Amino acid sequence: MIEKIFALRAHNTTVKQEAIAGITTFLTMAYIIFVNPAMLADAGMDQGAVFVATCLAAALGCFIMGFFANYPIALAPGMGLNAFFTYTVVLEMGYSWQVALGGVFISGVIFTLLSLFKLREWIINSIPHALRFGIAAGIGLFLAFIALKNSGIIIDNPATLVSLGAITSFEATMAALGLFIIVGLVNKGINGAVMLAILLITLIAVLVGKVEYQGLIAPPPSLSPTLMQLDITGAFEVGMISVIFAFLFVDLFDTSGTLIAVAQKGQLLDKNNKLPRLGKALLADSSATVAGSMLGTSTTTSYVESTAGVAAGGRTGLTAVIVGALFLLALFFSPLAGMVPAYATAGPLFYVAVLMLAGLVNVKWDNLSDAVPVAIICITMPLTFSIAHGITFGFISYVAVRLFSGQIKELNASVVVLALVFLAKVIFLG
Repeated sequence: MIEKIFALRAHNTTVKQEAIAGITTFLTMAYIIFVNPAMLADAGMDQGAVFVATCLAAALGCFIMGFFANYPIALAPGMGLNAFFTYTVVLEMGYSWQVALGGVFISGVIFTLLSLFKLREWIINSIPHALRFGIAAGIGLFLAFIALKNSGIIIDNPATLVSLGAITSFEATMAALGLFIIVGLVNKGINGAVMLAILLITLIAVLVGKVEYQGLIAPPPSLSPTLMQLDITGAFEVGMISVIFAFLFVDLFDTSGTLIAVAQKGQLLDKNNKLPRLGKALLADSSATVAGSMLGTSTTTSYVESTAGVAAGGRTGLTAVIVGALFLLALFFSPLAGMVPAYATAGPLFYVAVLMLAGLVNVKWDNLSDAVPVAIICITMPLTFSIAHGITFGFISYVAVRLFSGQIKELNASVVVLALVFLAKVIFLG
């Protein structure tokens, strides 16, 4: 049955090889079961329920990707958009987390429709590479800013907006230690470096009495506080347009980039250098986002950490299915997730930020028409505390720079239309 579903022999792999790959991938991305509940709890959501929703959404996404698309790509609630969900949409813009979940649901439905009608390739190909690299890097800086804020390394200052906090405090010290542990473990090639760092910092916090020990294993918490609590009607408010665009674009770029990276790593591209069953892979991602919003978590997306499993030999959807099964097993470790303090996740946030900044090497910095919009995105995302604002100003500036430089022929219709929509939103809605 396994051979019939996953075609192991055709992909030159075995059940053992796929199992090792699945465990490897899970270890590299399991940090999300600690980070996501803690982050969404800041939005007022029940941390236990979000923990369950995170595990279930990840498992569901992995199962769909494995059984339906047959790719060794794992999914889970994505980093960056969970921070945007909490700190921008809820805490800054003032929307309830229920409305924010409604926005996630709508973006997932739009993503599904784009995949069904095969419009996703047109959209992906029409967005300039410079903007894609800039958006990824801007989200990285946004995460880094949150990491520094959560650890108390950066604090607010009425005179200068921000200033240096008490860097010798326990929280700041543990955040820095967590980052250094991750870097050390990654450089030694140890899988699960991020998760190990979170656990070590949490253990230290328990030993010194900063965190109360709550046990390790227990029945999963109730999902009822977040299950089907999304407010879809409220998400249709005009002010949510840019938020839904942000959820959609970032998920679209993340997924397409991850699929290509994993496919190249595992030599899964066809003779035309294209990914077979691309539509099924994108549908797995979008349907997991829709289901995740109903369960009570932010956007679910494909994880580039899947490349670790592919490097370990994963070639089929069985790898993803094993990752999904491990996420279900993680449901019984909710007490451990509940003990993780914010400063234990600050190091991992900063580490993920560093990875997302890597794309800046592909920007043509000697071309001001590309460099200026990228710089605007990277600066505005963290300083306005909003991924949506960064995307908005990035598109507007990209078109404006080319208009003033006499490079109108370099613009395509979709970018111009999106820039005009964002400009109208800024003028009339702020």
